[in-house]
Amino acid sequence: MKKLKEILYKVPIEGVSGSTGGLVTDITLDSRNVVKNGMFVAINGHDVDGHNYIDEALRLGASSIVCERLPKELHKEAVYIQVSDSRAALGYITNNFFGTPSSQLNLVGITGTNGKTTVATLLFDLFNNQKKKAGLISTVAIRYDNKEFESEHTTPNSIVINQHLRAMVDLGVTHCFMEVSSHGIDQRRIIGLSFIGAVFTNLTHDHLDYHISFKQYRDTKKKLFDGIDKNGFALINIDDKNGRVMLQNCKAKKQTYAMHQYADFKVQVLENQFNGMLLKINQNEVWTKILGEFNAYNLLAVYAAAKLLDEEEWNCLKSISQLKNVPGRFQTHQTSNGIMLIIDYAHTPDALKNVLNTINKIRTQNENLFTIVGCGGNRDKEKRPLIGSTAASLSSKVIFTSDNPRDEEPDKIIQQITAGVNPIDFKKIMCVTLRKEAIKVACQMSKPGDIILIAGKGHENYQEIKGKRYPFDDFKIAKEIFSKIL
Repeated sequence: MKKLKEILYKVPIEGVSGSTGGLVTDITLDSRNVVKNGMFVAINGHDVDGHNYIDEALRLGASSIVCERLPKELHKEAVYIQVSDSRAALGYITNNFFGTPSSQLNLVGITGTNGKTTVATLLFDLFNNQKKKAGLISTVAIRYDNKEFESEHTTPNSIVINQHLRAMVDLGVTHCFMEVSSHGIDQRRIIGLSFIGAVFTNLTHDHLDYHISFKQYRDTKKKLFDGIDKNGFALINIDDKNGRVMLQNCKAKKQTYAMHQYADFKVQVLENQFNGMLLKINQNEVWTKILGEFNAYNLLAVYAAAKLLDEEEWNCLKSISQLKNVPGRFQTHQTSNGIMLIIDYAHTPDALKNVLNTINKIRTQNENLFTIVGCGGNRDKEKRPLIGSTAASLSSKVIFTSDNPRDEEPDKIIQQITAGVNPIDFKKIMCVTLRKEAIKVACQMSKPGDIILIAGKGHENYQEIKGKRYPFDDFKIAKEIFSKIL
């Protein structure tokens, strides 16, 4: 519970109707969750305009309303705070309401197209392995103090973020690693947060249905780095040409990591096998159970960020050797007859290419590589033919199937994927709409020694179809099918 005038600190206010001397018990974006003397923030969203629910919020006991447009009739008992941007206002308000928790721990944001979840999770694991109290806010889950909470978005809304950061601080958490998506930045979900550092992994084709252009996508990511002060650090993958853009006009300490050019932190892959990799990180050799050149970048980012957070080098290297794969990220399982199953979240052309290249570098070429992949509905359609061409060119056999079709027809999505396949690869491809059936077909066609990559959904344990989520876990289903076939 805080005084209204206290939680309006830094909020760009255009006008106030009523007294700001009262108390606020809670903050919500959903009028159905309003409590007595709570604050309702009206957001004009993609599907719903919160301004249409102001009267409902007042009826349920809201005492203060934050809005961009004032209603025609104002209730005498309520306080109205008019702002130009409700989303930005929400960031400052929730930060103040929960006592600026991000400034009381070391908050590190990780952004980029691919690798965010892996880097954030591995940093969380590394610090916890070293007996440090760490927190995680990621696509997969929100975790701290041996607790785990479901995460609906890569970057949650400002209320959820600050609630959890407050709880972390109260429990003695000293470091928090947070995925920062371009949607989260654009929708002002990180406004008001104090980041001690930021990590840029890479930038490839994704989310252009939302951002319209690649430049807009890139420039949105850059805003995370623009907000870090001179006491923080900005760590970027310099092998990606977009990394330099992140550092333009950045006030923070600038640090780089790379595999192929000069950088502050360097990595080299000395050995690459299905049971792990031997890496050389800044002249130190370390064996890791985590696979793939793309994960060499991720592990280097983890090492570099830990060092920039003042962790000892030997402890960092020791912890890296103990880290395990993030669920749904190059997750492997060998069946009883020697077929290798690989589950990966790769759902962009570049991520899929990285995973397939990794597999092709390790395998002997005497076995078949089956790839099962689809594309999500209501998302960037431009990447669909690119997924098709990548999968077909780098696999022995490909089965195009349904992912999360959402409101689209799965068969139409599959047609758009196959449109990108080079004619010389037509003989490699099959189309099986039902995802479970596609996995079953690959299992029936495979022989001992073969490799089956099931890509696109990774850790997800559902399929989203026509507004509903149905239970669906690639890893569990594949293991179940194999246990029946063998």
